[in-house]
Amino acid sequence: MPIPEDVTGDEIDKDVRQELQSLPKTLAEDVARNLVMVARLIDEDPEGAYGYSRVALRLASRVAAVREAAGFAAYANQKYAEALAEFRAARRMTGTVELWPLMADCERGLGRPEKALDMAGAPEVHKLDKAGQVEMRLVAAGARRDMGQLDAAIVTLQSPELASNSVQPWTARLRYAYADALLAAGRQGEAREWFAKAVEADKDGSTDASDRLAELDGVEFVDAFDESEGESEGDDGDAAAAPADDE
Repeated sequence: MPIPEDVTGDEIDKDVRQELQSLPKTLAEDVARNLVMVARLIDEDPEGAYGYSRVALRLASRVAAVREAAGFAAYANQKYAEALAEFRAARRMTGTVELWPLMADCERGLGRPEKALDMAGAPEVHKLDKAGQVEMRLVAAGARRDMGQLDAAIVTLQSPELASNSVQPWTARLRYAYADALLAAGRQGEAREWFAKAVEADKDGSTDASDRLAELDGVEFVDAFDESEGESEGDDGDAAAAPADDE
C-alpha cells in the first residue's frame, strides 16, 4: 500500500521504536511507516488503517506493538474475533494487562456478554490503572445491557469516578454511558441531568451528549443548506408559474 513521502517512521512512540530495533534496519523502517499510517487513519478511515496493519503484521508478526496495532485496526472495523486474537498475542508477548478491557469488549462483540462479565471479575482487573478500571466498568455495564439487565447496568456504573466533580479523560464517556442507561430504563429526568453533566465534561466532543440533550429538550436542528435549497426550489416554482397568470 502506498505511503506518503512525508511519513518517515520516526513519528512512532519511542517504546515502539525500541521494540522494532530487534529487526533489520530497513525492515524496521518499513514496519514503522506502516504503523504510523495505522495511527493516522484509524479514526477517519478504519478500513485504510486495517490495510496498513495487515502489511505491518506480514512484515513483523513477532513484534508485540505490531500485534497490538493489528488488534486495534481489526477492532475499529468490528472484526472482533481477529482483534481478540491479536490482543491475546500481544498480551502473551508483553505480559501486561492493559488490553484486558478491550479483550472483554471483543467478547461482547462476539455475542458473549457472559464471558465479558467473567473477565470483569477476574484478578487482572485489579492490576489495571484507574483509566483501565473505568474502561472495564463501561464494558461490564455494556454486557449487562446486552443481557437485558438495565438496572444492573446502572448499578455497575455507579462509582466514585462517576460521583467525582473532577474531570478526567474518562469522565464524559462514563457520564454519557450512565445517562444512556438511565434513559433506556425509562428514567428520563435523571438521564437528562447526566447528559448535561456529560456535556460539561466533554471538551473535545468525544460523545454526542449535546445532541442527546437537545433531543430530550425537544430541540430540532435544521440543515441550513437543505433549507436554502428548498427556498431556491420554491422561488423557481413561483417564477415558472407567473407567465401562466399573465396569459
